[in-house]
Amino acid sequence: MELTTGAILRRITETPLSTAAHKLATIILDGIAWKDGYNGLDRGTAAFTLAHLGQKMGVSRQHLAALLAELSASSLALVRWKPNGKFAPWLFRFGGKDNVDPQADVVSASDDISLSSKTKNKTIFAGRIEIDSGTNVYRTPWADLIKAAKASLACWNVDTQVIWDRFLAFNSARGNAAVPAGFLLGFMRKWRTSPDADWKTDKHAVPERALAPEDLELHRLIAAAPSKNRGFHAADLCRRIGQESYNSRVLETMQRFGCMRFAATLAVHGQAVLSGEIAK
Repeated sequence: MELTTGAILRRITETPLSTAAHKLATIILDGIAWKDGYNGLDRGTAAFTLAHLGQKMGVSRQHLAALLAELSASSLALVRWKPNGKFAPWLFRFGGKDNVDPQADVVSASDDISLSSKTKNKTIFAGRIEIDSGTNVYRTPWADLIKAAKASLACWNVDTQVIWDRFLAFNSARGNAAVPAGFLLGFMRKWRTSPDADWKTDKHAVPERALAPEDLELHRLIAAAPSKNRGFHAADLCRRIGQESYNSRVLETMQRFGCMRFAATLAVHGQAVLSGEIAK
């Protein structure tokens, strides 16, 4: 597939997909970088967290996974990979694995030779950084570079000033008065964070979407389901209501909540427990 906006958009419109999958494909297309190094990404690549995609689509994580699988199996050949750690965004590309280089740098180096030769289109960490504690990063030339490079790294949702302060503190503790600018990029690539590290996250970041009522209801039913010997409980329920009714309940639950079959099965068992049809 030719990596241009028009070519991919034409392929999206020509590919037989569900309406939701078409919408997801256009959202991913909208986030693709078309100049090598823009937002720290390779040309033809987009970066999203699954939470962000789910929020933009307004669907559950299970439904999003099904839509991504649909795009992957289609002629669009959507692929995704995560080379920058557990908490970094996923990288997406249309056109199959032949167009993916998971080892490629997420930013351009000063000696880069790419399809876009103008350095203004690249994220270049060149020169030296003076280590001066208490510096406001927005009064330095590094703020825009940090913001662009972190888009596909584990520190994607960390405030730029926080990254800068941590970098200065790291080098001050080691007695460094000045370091090559590349050290800053290396520091960001090795960033480690955790889901509960709220003090590290960007205070302006958009919070994840609150669970919808149907998601809460699905979780309530699953929590009521027997956690062990699911096969025995399924057999008990089938003997009580019949195999055909059991299968019908599972399918109706999948359609109601937009979830996968496993989650729907647990929800059916949970509803049966709550209604007294089977024992927990």
